[in-house]
Amino acid sequence: MIVTLTPNTSLDQTVMIPTFELNRTIRATKSLYGMAGKPTDASWVLAELGLPSLALGFAAGAIGQKVENMLRSRQIKTDFVQVDGESRVNMVIICEDGSGQTTITTSSLEVHPAQIEALLAKYEAALDDASCVVMGGTLPKGVSPDFYADAISRARARNIPVIFDAGEPNLSAGLAAKPSFIKPNQDELSGLVGVPVSDMATAYTAGKQILDTYGTCPIMTFGGKGALAVLPERAYHIPPLKINVVSAAGAGDAVLAGLAASIERGQPIEEGLRLGIAAASAVCLMPGTADCRKEDVEAFLPQIELIPYG
Repeated sequence: MIVTLTPNTSLDQTVMIPTFELNRTIRATKSLYGMAGKPTDASWVLAELGLPSLALGFAAGAIGQKVENMLRSRQIKTDFVQVDGESRVNMVIICEDGSGQTTITTSSLEVHPAQIEALLAKYEAALDDASCVVMGGTLPKGVSPDFYADAISRARARNIPVIFDAGEPNLSAGLAAKPSFIKPNQDELSGLVGVPVSDMATAYTAGKQILDTYGTCPIMTFGGKGALAVLPERAYHIPPLKINVVSAAGAGDAVLAGLAASIERGQPIEEGLRLGIAAASAVCLMPGTADCRKEDVEAFLPQIELIPYG
């Protein structure tokens, strides 16, 4: 069973507008709610691909209940710890004139030490049947970055692969516990290494350093430039497909799902890379965060190229 651990569960409200202008009323052409939070997004994509998962995390209020209901509607098992406050609603604004999209995030959960221990107890029990763990995202108030180091260490002590995706300072804290994979985007990688990463050559150097230091394989995503995976025996550049992007929200999280699927199925990680990038491409066709269609993923899969790099 794939286990996903999302400390800061949330929903995305996607709002599509013709164009963005300050100091005027803008009428949306479409508005919809979708899953959010990196690991829960991975659970969402895995369900579309026909793979079950167990989603753990903190949840609060009506939004937290909506998150659980949406996951369960896809037969995703959930075991959340209820906390104070309200689970987040982020806003994804997409300009239909092609000028781009932006995401506005909020923070509203309030977590106490006893609730952290309760989640870790649920997580420890879930590891009994776990084939791998996907964890990451931001942390709510009251939870320190050491949470990730602890959670990763518990899984690695049992030789359970961990796929970790977060920004700073959580990425550095979790990386110290040596997860199996990390999946930083360009900004997250730059924050991790402390210098701007503007090209594949710089990313490859950074990726090799991460692998050599921690034994962790970085899968680095760069939007329109594709992805770069640094594995122990080889590295691959994975070019993006030429598609008409509606929304990229949740595309990187689909890569997490692909990696987890390959581990669950006992396949080489290259198959996970292909599936992850195919799923990410399928997500880009849909307006909702992490939404995709299995038939699109299957159509894209034969088109994904893994080009040796370095």
